[in-house]
Amino acid sequence: MMRKEHLTPDGLQQIVNIRGSINNGLSDSLKVAFPDTTPVIRPLAIDPEIQDPNWLSGFTAGEGSFSINVLKSNHKSGVQIQLKFKLTQHSRDQELMKSLMKYLDCGNYYNFAERELGNFYVVRLPDILDKIIPFFDTPVFAGVKALDYADFRRTAELMENKGHLTQSGLEEICKIKEGMNRGRLK
Repeated sequence: MMRKEHLTPDGLQQIVNIRGSINNGLSDSLKVAFPDTTPVIRPLAIDPEIQDPNWLSGFTAGEGSFSINVLKSNHKSGVQIQLKFKLTQHSRDQELMKSLMKYLDCGNYYNFAERELGNFYVVRLPDILDKIIPFFDTPVFAGVKALDYADFRRTAELMENKGHLTQSGLEEICKIKEGMNRGRLK
């Protein structure tokens, strides 16, 4: 782009070729508009080990989420609260995603081959309290991700103090959940 190549038909095609290799590839409308697209081959991560905590923080800022799930339960309140930290990536990066389990000493990886993606999840409250929150308290997020993390952390603290077992605590958690992620954009 600095050389203004994107302003030529060949330069624009090169950009579309790159876009064709990222995550879900091209949309149907781009496939029609650029029928000669040849996605570039993306190299696999040669060293899937995480070397720097700041890398994981940046990766989470772009590809991760902190969420609260309210699930039906046989508990007397009728609901169960579940916190979830999740990172999603193309299935070709499976080894990198699996290395997160070792690096954070928690979580699980699920490969969804039919959708060509994999998810790394952490849902166990002790792991969230003892590993995820201490890790993300050090490198600070910016913007909306920082707000979502703060809400996630606040809910974890409520749960640690058994607030989710009271009606007022459940109401507070549900209110927090409503304002997170996509709810924050409303």
